[in-house]
Amino acid sequence: MENISPTRMNLLSRRKQIALALQGIELLKRKRDALVNNFFKVARIASRSRRELESLAFQAYKNLALSKAFTRPEELRVVEISSSREILSEIEIKSIWGVKVPEIKTPFLRREPWERDWNPHLQSIYTLKASEGFEHLMESLISLANEEIKIERLGEEIKKTTRRVNALEQVVVPQLRNEILFIKSVLEEREREDIFRLKRLKKKRQG
Repeated sequence: MENISPTRMNLLSRRKQIALALQGIELLKRKRDALVNNFFKVARIASRSRRELESLAFQAYKNLALSKAFTRPEELRVVEISSSREILSEIEIKSIWGVKVPEIKTPFLRREPWERDWNPHLQSIYTLKASEGFEHLMESLISLANEEIKIERLGEEIKKTTRRVNALEQVVVPQLRNEILFIKSVLEEREREDIFRLKRLKKKRQG
């Protein structure tokens, strides 16, 4: 407290600072609550997406195994080569309560049988189902990746906001309150001394 000048101006200044700090705490808590709500909302979506991804993966690999059992290797090789393609994606930045979150944007990946680069009539139904399944699986994987990124970014922001709230509540506000008490005590002591001196002066004049 030695570096604090105990003046009425500093007392008013500390009172304004503590009012701003308390207002900041309230705003940060509201932001944190909104972030937590969004976090759990995204987490529920991601949980459903994981379950869907597991189901799609199981079915796609099952159809792939059946396709290998009922299709000649050279025919599967033709499907493999002709089905490979480049997937063009874009990254769009979205904001969730001020948190910048990248989102992968891709075109619709699932194709109709006649849109593929191989003749579906020459392949088994399992090959067709496996191809469709893996395209669907890729869409689901990208969708889950977007949700996982949101969870990570929101989690980081929640931690950061909580640290700010704790710093204000546990360090800044208590320090300001102690400074206010110190300044008030010094000012009150000065006031008492001034009153005592005035009384003494009055007695001297009366004597």
